[in-house]
Amino acid sequence: GELEDDIAKMTAKIDSAASRSAQLKEEVQTLQAELAAITREQAEMDKIRLETRKEYEVAKADLELGLSGVRKALSVLRDYYGSSAAASFEQQPAAPEKHSQATGAGTSIIGILEVVESDFAKNLAKEESEESDAQSEYEKITQENKITKATKDQDEK
Repeated sequence: GELEDDIAKMTAKIDSAASRSAQLKEEVQTLQAELAAITREQAEMDKIRLETRKEYEVAKADLELGLSGVRKALSVLRDYYGSSAAASFEQQPAAPEKHSQATGAGTSIIGILEVVESDFAKNLAKEESEESDAQSEYEKITQENKITKATKDQDEK
């Protein structure tokens, strides 16, 4: 009687503990799989971020170079069309009497270059803004991944 009841109770406790142990092992496996997935996703995100950063740096350098060139050209043209040719280019022989600067053409070239300068500046600002947004988003997701990973690491223990 009583011994058999004790044995039955102990067997039930052992079965319950074994079941709970199996359930916990399964939860740990699930957590480990989720942690591995987060690690893979973060590694892929790191790689993409590095690539987009490099692309940004190339685009930025190109735009800054273009902007610098356009500004130099504008400076030279403004100097040339804004003052006499002799004053700007003293090493040149004096212009013939009939020569007069084609200010109309100069003005339109300067106008075109000012539009180009504006476009370069806008594109540079756009690239910088997109880079800043991409970096912020990357940092936000990386932080979320760290928190999720830390939580899951704790749950695993």
